[in-house]
Amino acid sequence: MLLFFLVSLFASVAGAICGIGGGVIIKPVLDVLHLETVATISFLSGCTVLSMSCYSVGRAMLAGERRVSLSTGTPLALGAAAGGLLGSRLFSLVKAMFDDPNRVGAVQAACLAVITLGTLLYTINKARIHTHRVGHPLVCVAIGLALGCMSSFLGIGGGPINLVVLFYFFSMDTKTAAANSLYIIFFSQFFNLIATLVSRSVPPFLPVTLILMVAGGIGGGIIGRVVNKRIDDKVVDRLFMALMAVIIVISLCNAWRYGGYGAADHVVLLPAGK
Repeated sequence: MLLFFLVSLFASVAGAICGIGGGVIIKPVLDVLHLETVATISFLSGCTVLSMSCYSVGRAMLAGERRVSLSTGTPLALGAAAGGLLGSRLFSLVKAMFDDPNRVGAVQAACLAVITLGTLLYTINKARIHTHRVGHPLVCVAIGLALGCMSSFLGIGGGPINLVVLFYFFSMDTKTAAANSLYIIFFSQFFNLIATLVSRSVPPFLPVTLILMVAGGIGGGIIGRVVNKRIDDKVVDRLFMALMAVIIVISLCNAWRYGGYGAADHVVLLPAGK
């Protein structure tokens, strides 16, 4: 039980600092440790990310911080919420193509590794990449839709993809992108949770596990917010790149295991929040 708390705490600290939510760390790490079924891990990870992002966004608004652009962030968040439902449907369609559901897990983990590698390469070279300043609400919704679809299909609920999109399409600096990413993650995870409850597809879990992970999420949000204020953008970028490297390695391990080369034949995958 303590391991659930520690993983959630560490992931949420890093998520609050970098704006990646924490789910992109929690899910693959707990998958590797195989402490629960993947369906349960996805649900608990989503609840943890929701609690952390709720605290971080709420605290920032109460403090009067202006890093979140409501005119841009809200259409993105609403699009991401709708995209999350589309991503869940896409996951179901891909899953139906395979007799063994673990093969879908291999595809999911491999896609996450490739996208995370792309995110890492972009971050390393972002100073040399020309960026844009998208402002039209409908375009923001469309971008959010694509974001939410990819995040839901990958089972991470948000994460590094958000940051690259905010860097490239909206020319945001690192800390502003982190704040807006958490705002988007809050919306998408909230609607994912509602959809899960309405569809009555909540997987079985021990209540104490959820309590510990949510506590880790809120605690991580508190610590991460304090740390974020005391470090500059360059340190945030270095931490983000280090995390991406770790996630790539873990994702490749999961792809190997789910591909039938490890002992995970009994795992049944579901997308985040489902």
